[in-house]
Amino acid sequence: MSPTHEVFNQPTPLVDRNLFTGNTPLRDAVRFNAPALDTTELGQLGERAGSQAMQEHARLANVHTPRLLTHDRFGHRVDQVEFHPSYHALMDLAVSSGLHGAPWVEGADAHVRRAAGFMVFTEMEPSSLCPISMSYAVTPALKANPAIAAEWGPRVSSRSYDPRFLPASQKTGVTMGMGMTEKQGGSDVRANTTQARHVGRDAWGERYALVGHKWFFSAPMCDAFLVLAQAPAGLSCFFLPRWLPDGSVNGLHIQRLKDKLGNKANASSEVEFNGAQAWLVGDEGRGVPQILAMGAMTRLDCALGTSGLMRQSLSLALHHTAQRQAFGKALIEQPLMRNVLADLALESEAATALSLRLARAFDRPGDAQEAAMARVLTPVAKYWVCKRGSQFAQEAMECLGGNGYVEENGEGVMARIYREMPVNSIWEGAGNIMALDLLRALHKGGAVTDALAAELAPARGANAAFDRFADALPKRVDDARAETDARRLAQDVALAVQAALLRQHSPDFVFDAFCRSRLGGDWGQAFGTLSAHTDFDSIIARAMPH
Repeated sequence: MSPTHEVFNQPTPLVDRNLFTGNTPLRDAVRFNAPALDTTELGQLGERAGSQAMQEHARLANVHTPRLLTHDRFGHRVDQVEFHPSYHALMDLAVSSGLHGAPWVEGADAHVRRAAGFMVFTEMEPSSLCPISMSYAVTPALKANPAIAAEWGPRVSSRSYDPRFLPASQKTGVTMGMGMTEKQGGSDVRANTTQARHVGRDAWGERYALVGHKWFFSAPMCDAFLVLAQAPAGLSCFFLPRWLPDGSVNGLHIQRLKDKLGNKANASSEVEFNGAQAWLVGDEGRGVPQILAMGAMTRLDCALGTSGLMRQSLSLALHHTAQRQAFGKALIEQPLMRNVLADLALESEAATALSLRLARAFDRPGDAQEAAMARVLTPVAKYWVCKRGSQFAQEAMECLGGNGYVEENGEGVMARIYREMPVNSIWEGAGNIMALDLLRALHKGGAVTDALAAELAPARGANAAFDRFADALPKRVDDARAETDARRLAQDVALAVQAALLRQHSPDFVFDAFCRSRLGGDWGQAFGTLSAHTDFDSIIARAMPH
């Protein structure tokens, strides 16, 4: 067919760039939270994650989704999930980069390093990180069963990815998952009905047989899982491996894979336990406290993941508008578009600041201030950053117009991000759960509120809007006894802490614009409503990917 037109005024693909060194706000946040951290490895991960080759793996892993194999051709039950080779390439990069259980055995600032790496990786592909996040979260919980921790701890922290379906003793590294949610309960895990019957004791401790189900059981090809079940003394936590110590396959049956809005490369499943063997972790009846401790880690990853997706969608919007011409000049030069892009840049940098600050708290477990902030900022960051994600992605998509809405066999990265955004807000405790958790934390007494005041102190006197907002916050905390106020309180705590952080490691033009818009009332209800006095040029230049 003869050509009918020339293709022009279309942007180039955003590939072959370093996702760490080209992200100035992230580098500044890392430097602030971990000044002595050697970022060489982060730069190496950023280069690989931004490469065209890895972007292609991300596309293929989402187009060629996991496939459930319940039986082999002879009728034997196998309960395995088949993945495209690109999924394994993504997993290999994540594990070799230490984004799973490695920080628990590494040196100072390991959690900040890992958090920054998690954000960088998310820009490339988020859904393969589900088993990575769960391996990170469950590693410290294994200590409640010393025998299992001694045998499995080195496997979970190994930087070798081994996808083979074999007993863990024959593998060079393992991943771990969690199974909590049931049909009738959702976030209310106390409503779980799966039963655990004590059947003996062996080298791993007290052994039980589990009968029941899990409604959401992500990454079923992990090598072992921490699950909740009802034991005689109440809801308890159990270690459930895919393979038993005698070399036989455990009684975990995968019923089907979930057909989800996004998160396509990850296999989320429904499973049944038919006498599956599991070992008690901790004490009977103490399952809820243990799952809450693990939830703090996965909730951190929800905030980190959303922050990474914000950054990637902002980068796509900046890249597109810098090349796309409309009405006689580049879109990025149009006044209204500059307002939108600058507003998105402020939101992205604030999300990065809050998420990295939370990660720092896990690097300093013996510090009372850090422990208090971990307790407060975990629900705050999970609530606010994730709640902002979907609206952020929609606005960034609009910057690309119709091109942003098109999937095109997985090449439409912006569409993939938009579909991915809601999940971080939903799983590991949706918005109401997070807001109520913040209420519990703040009403425990003066230590937590004093820690919050100390967190805000470095920004005092730098901006009148910030000072007024911070002055009003203690009374808001005291008055927020009714659950109906919990969401607004979570929002306000998030905004105050974000502003304080931006004051300490971002330029004044970022801090001032954030305070004027988010705290001073000089802002509308949509992105792109910043004051005309905003330093648009400097904010956009700082945010540009390079």
